[in-house]
Amino acid sequence: MKPQVTYLVDTLGLPSWMRKWEEWLAVDFVSILLWIVGAMLLVRCIRWAADKYSQRTLTRFENSDDIVQSEDMKHRRALVDVVAWTLIAIVVVVVGLRLLSSWVTTSSLVGLSAVLGAALGFGAQRIVQDVLAGFFIIAEHQYGYGDVVKLSVSGSDAEGTVEDVTLRATRLRSSDGELITVPNGQMIKSTNLSKDWARAVVDVPVPADADINVVNETLREVGRRFYADPKWHRLLLDEPTPLGVINLELDSLTVRIVARTLPGQQFGVGRALRSEIVFGLWQHGVDATSAEATASDDLTEGSAE
Repeated sequence: MKPQVTYLVDTLGLPSWMRKWEEWLAVDFVSILLWIVGAMLLVRCIRWAADKYSQRTLTRFENSDDIVQSEDMKHRRALVDVVAWTLIAIVVVVVGLRLLSSWVTTSSLVGLSAVLGAALGFGAQRIVQDVLAGFFIIAEHQYGYGDVVKLSVSGSDAEGTVEDVTLRATRLRSSDGELITVPNGQMIKSTNLSKDWARAVVDVPVPADADINVVNETLREVGRRFYADPKWHRLLLDEPTPLGVINLELDSLTVRIVARTLPGQQFGVGRALRSEIVFGLWQHGVDATSAEATASDDLTEGSAE
C-alpha cells in the first residue's frame, strides 16, 4: 500500500512534507479510524447485551408472582454490570495502546508504561481502593440491585435503595428522590435492610398506670388479626410477636412488638401495624397517644444467613 501512495504523490509533484501527510492520511489515519469505530461498536454491543439482560430479568420478575427479587437475581444483575464495565475497560486500554503505537515506537512505550505505572501507583491509590472494595462487595453478596441499605461514610450515613453497583461506586436513591453516589472504598460499614428477610420493630408507649396484661394480650390479638389479613399475610413470614416491656419511665412505659417480613417490606408493614395497635388499645380502654414517650420508628435488619 505504501509504495503505491508514494508513487501517486511523486506523480503529483507534491512537496516532501505534503507527501508525508498524504501517506499518513491514506494509511495510518484510516487504520486509526477503523480501530476507533470498531471499539465504539464493540462497547455499544457490550452495553446492549448487559442492558438486555437487566431488562429481561426485570420483565421476568414483573410477570412472576414474586413480591421481591431473589438474592440470586439481584447478585446476577450486579455481576453482569461489573463484567460489562470490565470488558469495556479492556477494550479501551487495548485500543489506546494500539493508537499510541502508531505514533510512538515500541521501545518508547516500555518507558511510557513504566512512568504511567508509577503515576497510577502514587496518584490512583483511592481508585484502586474503591475497585478492590467493590470487588469484595460483589463477591460477598453484601447487597445488590433493589436492596435497601444504610452506608456509613466518614461519620455520616447514606440510606436508600440501590440503583447501581459498580466496582468503583454504589448509587442509592433516597426516600426524597435524591441520587447518592458513594465510592466503595470510603465505606466504613454497610447495613443491608433487605437481606433475605427484614424485621419491623414497633415500640408503643402506654401510660404507666395501664394494665400490662391487657396491653400484652391486646398486642397478641392485634398480631393474630394482622397476620390473618390477606393484604398483609403475603408480606409476613410469621405472626407479629410482642416482646413485653422494654423501657420503664416515671409516667410511661414502652412495649415492643416485632414482625418478620419479606425483604424491603418492613416499612409499610410497620406503619400499618402501628395503626392497628393504636386502634386495638383504644378499644380496650388504653390510650397510647396520652403517653409522653413516642413510638420509635426503629426498623432493623434480620438475616437468615
